[in-house]
Amino acid sequence: MPLTRDFKETIQARVKNDPAFRERLLSEALDSFISGDVETGKIVLRDYINATLGFDELAKVTKKSPKSLCVCSVTRATRRLATSLASLHIFKRKNAFA
Repeated sequence: MPLTRDFKETIQARVKNDPAFRERLLSEALDSFISGDVETGKIVLRDYINATLGFDELAKVTKKSPKSLCVCSVTRATRRLATSLASLHIFKRKNAFA
């Protein structure tokens, strides 16, 4: 289901005006990736990017094409990322109990 314009504007305004929310949004994306929930991580990261730099500006900074930075497409690299992140999740859990 596509996001409504109101939702996007709300997220962008909140990210702009609330540094704690901005930090938590990025943290949520990273936590999702690390816990192995790649799909949620990609969605939250996409929201974060759109609310901060945007893909065009991120492309300029990273010297990559905006299309290659789109985190919403499922690729072989995404599957490899999911495998790597699952390993990180195991280490994170193990360290929590150490």
